[in-house]
Amino acid sequence: MADPMFFDDHSMFSFMNIFTIFFFIISSIIILTIIISAIKGIKQWRKNEQSPELSVPAIVKSKRTEVHTYRHHDDHHSSTSANTTYFVTFEFESGDRMELKLLGKDYGMLAEGDVGILTFKGTRYLGFERKKEN
Repeated sequence: MADPMFFDDHSMFSFMNIFTIFFFIISSIIILTIIISAIKGIKQWRKNEQSPELSVPAIVKSKRTEVHTYRHHDDHHSSTSANTTYFVTFEFESGDRMELKLLGKDYGMLAEGDVGILTFKGTRYLGFERKKEN
């Protein structure tokens, strides 16, 4: 009877085949995900480039952030970094709303309830000129 602690040649061959197939599938999924993300990004960029630049009256309805935290480890050190993405929802006179991604410096200059002229191109925020109060 064979010792259960050791694989025979046939078992080892099967294990290597399963490992190879599993590795190929996971690698393919990762590569496919990267390609799909790149294609979506290029499509959105092209759509923005083809869109007209619009300047319309709008109200800042809400602001939000998304914070992504990353942990880095090497031989002797561990560190954490964070990346913040900023979003503002604008409401137009028609009642329609649009959420746009902004840079932090632009995000900080806006407050909920601000009224003014929003300038954008597709999904690209270009600016917001606040109306002066009378």
